[in-house]
Amino acid sequence: MRSFLIALQFLTIFPVKFKSEIKNEEFGLSLLYFPFVGLAIGFILSSNAILFSFLPILVKGTLILTVSVIITGGIHLDGFADTCDGFYGNKPKEKILEIMRDSHIGAMGAIGLILLLLLKFSIIINLQNVILWKALVEMAVFSRWSQVLACGITHSARQEGKAKYFIEYSSKKILIMGGVFTVVLFLLMARLKGVFLFMLPFLCVLLFIQYIKRRIGGMTGDTIGAISEIAEVSVLFSNLLIVNL
Repeated sequence: MRSFLIALQFLTIFPVKFKSEIKNEEFGLSLLYFPFVGLAIGFILSSNAILFSFLPILVKGTLILTVSVIITGGIHLDGFADTCDGFYGNKPKEKILEIMRDSHIGAMGAIGLILLLLLKFSIIINLQNVILWKALVEMAVFSRWSQVLACGITHSARQEGKAKYFIEYSSKKILIMGGVFTVVLFLLMARLKGVFLFMLPFLCVLLFIQYIKRRIGGMTGDTIGAISEIAEVSVLFSNLLIVNL
């Protein structure tokens, strides 16, 4: 239960308090519950999609997107923006890490955020209601497991920060267990099409992880957040291509 609460604390805005300080290895253990927290987030989003279904489609899409940002506190969007700022141009690793450490958002970060949110919004409003609620669940689970994947197959690009402990104490067992859970969910949601709905985002995330490793040699908290955002868009886009059309 403690590991689940750690995952809940880092992935959502829900208030979680601990009687004792979190040990370094507990960060890695909490990765097991990332997909389950994603499932809870997905059900909240899908419930809102059903609740708002009577509203005009543009209003419904805006409200769903707003709820998704509120639940997470926009932490992954912040990571995506910092990653856009840092990775823009042909800069060396040290300069990229320095830019991502800066709390101020730059031009490329702002542009990246606008384009990302526009893409999410446009896909959401174009998905049929019967597909949308499933896509939101798949999106939330897969994106959180993608963070586990990023931690499990890379090294930390920094020597400080909490992301380092998630990466250092991750395990292949937790990665595989989360992956199996995610694949089974996709199969339950979309049957045979679930295989393709999983594989397309999986390939997108793998390519992005490799790109990050090539640029800075590993992961930071910001790049893990960016991976989560890329994963969300990829799942939504896959549903638009494979199921909705």
